[in-house]
Amino acid sequence: MSEPRLTNRALYLQRLGFDATPAPTLDTLRQLQLRHTGAFPFENLTTLSGEPVLIDLASIEQKVLHQGRGGYCYELNYLYLVLLQELGFDARGITGRVVMGQPEGAWTARTHRLSLVTVDGVRYISDVGFGGMVPTAPLLLDSPAEQATPHEPYRIEQHMDGYTLRAKVGEEWRAMYIFDLQRQEDIDYSVGNWYVSTHPQSSFVKQLMVARTGEGWRRTLNNGSFAIHTIGRDSERRQVADVQELLEVLELEFGIQVPASATLGRTLARLIEPQ
Repeated sequence: MSEPRLTNRALYLQRLGFDATPAPTLDTLRQLQLRHTGAFPFENLTTLSGEPVLIDLASIEQKVLHQGRGGYCYELNYLYLVLLQELGFDARGITGRVVMGQPEGAWTARTHRLSLVTVDGVRYISDVGFGGMVPTAPLLLDSPAEQATPHEPYRIEQHMDGYTLRAKVGEEWRAMYIFDLQRQEDIDYSVGNWYVSTHPQSSFVKQLMVARTGEGWRRTLNNGSFAIHTIGRDSERRQVADVQELLEVLELEFGIQVPASATLGRTLARLIEPQ
């Protein structure tokens, strides 16, 4: 059985700022990851509409490249992985456990997808689907050192259970996710996606989460709380007042074409109500 292939790789590359097919180099990988997190927002509108989140390649490509949408890790990182492989990168999918915001030492469900990429014999993790704290550069896997990115510094700790990715937020090294290099198959991603998009305890069915990066900034939207985080400056925050304003923020600040859905509209109205 042949591997799925992109139907419009040229358009995908154009959205990422490439007029020609780039070589599979470390510099290309860095450009791809940085530009991807700016061009294609992280968002979970589909889960809030009550519709299934389809993670086959054709559905993701249609949604992200043709419908003006973003997605979350099972969508964005799969689309990105196929692009990397078609460009000639030695890359494969791996999974992890999100522990951001959890007590130190927490062990959560395996619900995050990312990629392991080897360039000139050196291993990196590359991730374009981790929301408001997505790394904006590939990170050396086999190094405990602090690693600079166009945004926050990161580091990877190795331990008996795999690896922990940490980001430096202020002066604190906060754990983002735990991961390992275990082989994954389509069914593993299907199970994780099913949990993330349908389980009543999943944060993806209980709150709106949107994120996008740019030069020196990150934008995030959590329910009605919109924030612009600029490197070296205090974050700017404001509360979105109603659904119409929320739709404008999604379009103007994140570049998302919000689908027409009565269920989604009702859900968004409920989520931004003052608590």
